[in-house]
Amino acid sequence: MSQNELAIQATNLTRIFGDFTAVDQITFEVGQGEIFGFLGANGAGKTTAIRMLIGLLAPTSGEAKVAGFDVYTQAESIKKRIGYMSQKFSLYEDLTVWENIRLYGGIYGLPFKQIKQKADDLLQTLSLSEARDKRIGSLPLGWKQKLAFSVAVMHNPDIVFLDEPTGGVDPITRRQFWEQIYKAAEEGTTVFVTTHYMDEAEYCDRVSIMVDGRIEALNSPAGLKKEFEAEDIEEVFIQLARGAKRGEQ
Repeated sequence: MSQNELAIQATNLTRIFGDFTAVDQITFEVGQGEIFGFLGANGAGKTTAIRMLIGLLAPTSGEAKVAGFDVYTQAESIKKRIGYMSQKFSLYEDLTVWENIRLYGGIYGLPFKQIKQKADDLLQTLSLSEARDKRIGSLPLGWKQKLAFSVAVMHNPDIVFLDEPTGGVDPITRRQFWEQIYKAAEEGTTVFVTTHYMDEAEYCDRVSIMVDGRIEALNSPAGLKKEFEAEDIEEVFIQLARGAKRGEQ
């Protein structure tokens, strides 16, 4: 894969807090339009790695480029080319559906006319037109998550980072959410996703598994199962997690 086909490049990317190495010399590449699963137990370093990649945290050492921009010197350019969705915080609960769309559209630099058109389109797609003026806090969790994803990609980013996006939602809603992910990838958006659900890892093109700040495995789901002689990704994960020396951080 040539450099022009890469959405993310990381080489020996490291982040140290005092005497604690949260991310320890990780090296990987993600291709354009790829669905890349980023797995690891709590405390493995996933969120710290994401924060470096999206320009919120400077690395201690190593190199990384996201959408062709350097994480050290071009963080602001990176932020304009990506979308981001977190399980813990994505939408403002006390604002209405329309107010959230308008707010994030403005943050992403879209003109008001385009925001209005995007809002109409995504609300129709999600069957949420009747909820346009309802506060986010009144919506079921599954609706919130699907809306949050749609908002994260409404500016057509090169890459969308999803940090535990389906936590707490029912299996049917999770499947619908992944249909949104597939659609975004088919349209050329690279999807970088962390999840605690091992069955979701099977939906990814490739999966990396972090243990104690290091990437201990990286392959397609089929490749990982063959490499570790496992029936599913959960069995691979358990084999690797047994060697972990640190717990939640």
